[in-house]
Amino acid sequence: MKVLFRSDSSASLGFGHIKRDLILAKQYDEVYFACLPLEGSLIDEIPYPVFELESASIYELIHLIKDHHFDLLIIDHYDIDKDDEKLIKLETGIKILSFDDELKEHYCDILLNVNAYAKPEDYKGLVPFKCELRCGFSYALIREEFYIESKVQRDKIWDYFICLGGVDVKNFSLEIAEDLPKDKKILIATTSANKNLKKLKKFADLNENITLSIDNENLAKLMNESKKLIISASSLVNEALILKANFKAIAYVKNQEKIAQWLIKKGYEVEIK
Repeated sequence: MKVLFRSDSSASLGFGHIKRDLILAKQYDEVYFACLPLEGSLIDEIPYPVFELESASIYELIHLIKDHHFDLLIIDHYDIDKDDEKLIKLETGIKILSFDDELKEHYCDILLNVNAYAKPEDYKGLVPFKCELRCGFSYALIREEFYIESKVQRDKIWDYFICLGGVDVKNFSLEIAEDLPKDKKILIATTSANKNLKKLKKFADLNENITLSIDNENLAKLMNESKKLIISASSLVNEALILKANFKAIAYVKNQEKIAQWLIKKGYEVEIK
């Protein structure tokens, strides 16, 4: 099966979509990506052929699908809606798998919501009658190292682990760390795409209890070495659940509201910014 992923990443969008797409991509033999070359994107780190799009136009995507005869289109993009999916289906006939995090309408053959709160009945009236619904924690896309770490007992060397996604545009990591006790060992995990990196480095230099981890390839180990996690209400939640970690989730964008509300109902600590 020849599969095309349509997804983007950048210093403002973050990396979450591409990261989870790369986990799903392992299930297919022939994989391609179509991405806009945005500032701070992960295009160079995608280990599959990438078509760099010239625009966000659905018609450019349609032409790409027709020219290369793809069998499956996987859409992981908040700006591509039901009407766009319907147009793609009408013009190409391609099978469509759509990611969803907000319980929105979709015109697709397969609906994938990997969040723990999601249930098939949530999509009644939101997707075509014959749409295959893949919803909930059993469909979570989690990197192998988290399953490995879930079986390992590690000494807790960090009092707090803070990670608000790969880019943390509003620099909530620094704000949260400033409010924590100065006698606690705090690890802040981020990436080199974070535009607030200079501020974080200066903060870490001025505070002996703060350690900054940049582009760490094994967050699972760092999280497993921490007494408490302070994380975004994102895919990090599923990873924390796998580790059975003590965590607080921070919801700061619209697509995190559903998982935040689910966590509150389940008794987890949540802060909505």
